Amino acid sequence: MPTTTVSTPGFILLDASLRPVAYNSEAIQILSYPTKPDRIKHVSLFLSDKIRSKLLSGQNHNGPEFVREYKSGQRTYLCRAFHIDCKGEQKLSISVAMLLERPTSSATALTELAQQFDLTTRECETVALLLEGLTSKEIANRMKISPNTVKAFLRLVMVKMDVSTRSGIVGKALGPVH
Repeated sequence: MPTTTVSTPGFILLDASLRPVAYNSEAIQILSYPTKPDRIKHVSLFLSDKIRSKLLSGQNHNGPEFVREYKSGQRTYLCRAFHIDCKGEQKLSISVAMLLERPTSSATALTELAQQFDLTTRECETVALLLEGLTSKEIANRMKISPNTVKAFLRLVMVKMDVSTRSGIVGKALGPVH
């Protein structure tokens, strides 16, 4: 079976002042390109400046807003920021989790999913329609098969993916493929 390389996303945790609390090496690599990451002396300061100058797009009543895409050399990365509301017993200094990842076409993602879980063509088609949010009856109409056959395909996929629900299939399909 051919292997495919899946790029690891960059990940940064920011405090309320948008200073990095934690990050992975991929985030540094993405944001420092073409400079080599090992040439950066003060990584936290570099990341803080880069976030403010390149990733921050504005401010609204909910807090900072970030760009949706970031260009690093010839590569484009999707930039997703998740605002974290830490109101538990322990006050965490984390305010935003940021993910920088290369977009994958749905066809590529389905191919990788099929390889990883040994899915048949019809099982893949069923998963693709499930990912569109269709019901079993709607999937059956699209595939021109009975709803019971759709349910059988979904049960087979669940067994192969080691999940017990339709949402489990979606979770594994949308999560990172290793």
